[in-house]
Amino acid sequence: MYRLLFDLVLRRLDPEQAHRLAFGLIRAVAAVPGLSRVVAALFAPPAAGAVEVWGRRFPSRFGLAAGFDKDAHGVRGLTMLGFGFVEVGTVTAQPQPGNEPPRLWRVLDRRALRNRMGFNNEGSAAVAARLRRLRATPRGRDLVVGVNIGKTKATPAEQAAADYATSAGRLAPYADYLVVNVSSPNTPGLRDLQAVEALRPVLEATRVAADEATTRAGRAPVPVLVKIAPDLSDDDVDAVAELVAELGLDGVVAVNTTIAHDLGPGGLSGPPVLERGLDVVARLRTRLGDEAVLIGVGGVTTPADAREYLAVGATLVQGYTGLVYEGPAYAARITRALAADAAGRREVRR
Repeated sequence: MYRLLFDLVLRRLDPEQAHRLAFGLIRAVAAVPGLSRVVAALFAPPAAGAVEVWGRRFPSRFGLAAGFDKDAHGVRGLTMLGFGFVEVGTVTAQPQPGNEPPRLWRVLDRRALRNRMGFNNEGSAAVAARLRRLRATPRGRDLVVGVNIGKTKATPAEQAAADYATSAGRLAPYADYLVVNVSSPNTPGLRDLQAVEALRPVLEATRVAADEATTRAGRAPVPVLVKIAPDLSDDDVDAVAELVAELGLDGVVAVNTTIAHDLGPGGLSGPPVLERGLDVVARLRTRLGDEAVLIGVGGVTTPADAREYLAVGATLVQGYTGLVYEGPAYAARITRALAADAAGRREVRR
């Protein structure tokens, strides 16, 4: 049914317009208590697929990657679709409109997306206020929410650490984990922050600001991860891993969109990223050992793709582009498959 709707209607719309319409529908359904309960029951992750990470129960290892819900408007609705956790953002210290449209394109023959959105968002103060309201409710406190933070475009590179720290201080009290995004190709100079000498002060400042904010709020420290690009060389991936270990960071999100394409400006997501994403996760697991949390993302369209990430060492897995092409049952198909795998492993151990 969704494939027919996509082919006849959605693919004929501007991609950003289609996103707004679909996201608006998700939020509208979530706002109707009876209807949202029915949908949530239909798509709910099976209990067998739950996992504990950082002492927190994740209903499933499969979650929604950053980019879909930039301002935390629809966390309830997105978890209603069966995602075990939702990563909102990317959020910057100051509000910004992002790049001029057009800035999102479908690549239909590859079931991929190309974007040059440019971190369009309402700013960390507005997102923190929205998350504070969410966490004020029992249901909102139950949801697992990560927050992805990036550099404000107007902030000079030499002030990047302070910019990230501002967002971390505002958002840490309401996040289950924070992700330092230094790998989007759509903010000029941002990927330069992946170089270890530039990345170190950003991660240190983020960690300090997050710890200070959670201490004031009477909360345990929030895990901090870094998100890296698939276009890093193997040596650079190793250097990031060494820095993560040195600083005692909680993990890595791998990978972001790729600029290794000839389609025009912006980063490519979806199946073209899968192979490199798997390689990077496997490399990080070898270098960081068993304790680090690795979130594998990039090209997850089917349960088999999610299984591959877990097999090479991912702790958790995320998708986004697959939701566009596969429709509202996307997360449920993957969470059910992973839950069946987990139940099978438990049965074998017995």
